[in-house]
Amino acid sequence: MAKSSGVDAVLTECGGTVGDIEGLPFLEAIRQMRIEEGYGNTLYVHVALVPILDITGEMKTKPLQHSVYELRRIGIQPDIIVARCSRMIDAEALRKIALFGTIPKEAVFCSYNVPTIYLVPLKLDEQGMGDYICKRLGLKGKKPDWEDWKTFVNSLLYPEYEVNVALVGKYAGLADSYVSMKEALIHAGAVCKTRVNIDFIESETFEEEPDRVKSLSSYDGIFVPYGFGSRGSEGKIRAINFARENNIPFLGICFGFQLAIVEFARNVCGLEDANSTEIDPETPHPVIDLMPEQKNIEYKGATMRLGGHEVIVKEGTLAYTLYKSTRIFERHRHRWEVNPKYRNLLESYGLVFSGYSPDFRRMEIMELPDRYFFFASQFHGEFKSRPLKPEPEYYGFVKACLDKKLGKPKPEF
Repeated sequence: MAKSSGVDAVLTECGGTVGDIEGLPFLEAIRQMRIEEGYGNTLYVHVALVPILDITGEMKTKPLQHSVYELRRIGIQPDIIVARCSRMIDAEALRKIALFGTIPKEAVFCSYNVPTIYLVPLKLDEQGMGDYICKRLGLKGKKPDWEDWKTFVNSLLYPEYEVNVALVGKYAGLADSYVSMKEALIHAGAVCKTRVNIDFIESETFEEEPDRVKSLSSYDGIFVPYGFGSRGSEGKIRAINFARENNIPFLGICFGFQLAIVEFARNVCGLEDANSTEIDPETPHPVIDLMPEQKNIEYKGATMRLGGHEVIVKEGTLAYTLYKSTRIFERHRHRWEVNPKYRNLLESYGLVFSGYSPDFRRMEIMELPDRYFFFASQFHGEFKSRPLKPEPEYYGFVKACLDKKLGKPKPEF
């Protein structure tokens, strides 16, 4: 607790495995924090695995005991232990954890497997974790109001509808590469009472076998996320082209936004071989180019356009309908952008830039009004998405996928 600085509480996570050399400086900082802030203002919560043997069904607490020992060795005694297990720990396992963890039994909790991670807070609170934390820190006990959260969880567990979305990326072999986007789609789906089934598709497959792009016709929506470099970019462009020509709801983020511009320039504006200079430095039509301030940078480390930036939203557009404001702040992570030299040409063929920087130098949002839902942003809306407050562009995309599947007219938000 650091009330003197105007902050009520600081929650810090130190991931990884206790004892790994990479985490030691952080654990040392946590150790020192208790000395500086005092016992009554700090709380150590240790989460550790309790595996179950397949043959005997026995819960083994030895790995947890060892990690507690390692913590003690560097000067940290856990106040609470959360056992991570496939099912609720039994009384004997709880007793051992408390005994060898040197904590009371009421300070031991279990995070066991549940259908959705969003159930975990409810399960821990049912075990009394919230009450124990308040007691340990001397806070006034106040029962949380879980009603909205339960409604959200129930929408995930018992949805009325479902949609199938194709995520076409270059890191699709590891779904966690897009975990923030996946969760943003889940948040949006909960509001729509819809389960969002996501298939992660390697964009290179559409380069190796171009006809396979036709398989996207079985999906309710096509999503092209961020990425870097030329690998798989033509496959993404083919997916974007398929979405536009077949009027399938489409959402593009960052690189997906840039490639949507490239696809439109090539196939609608007739700019043969239009591209991003990131992919083809010699393209005759660099519709996506390095930001001017980036062109003289030789060392690329930590020089991207990062963090929150203001975006002006044009009234009378889909973006304005979704965000309900002419001024929003969104997080960015990019180095290339729409080349302003091509802006008028692109717009003359029907593309609408509905979001831009306050100085009009940078295009932030594009949309195609003649499509059912075709929307892309330079920024990363998923970084602001929350379980009870989905990001507008993700909500709009999921709702459009559902409405089109149900045969409804173009959605109104």
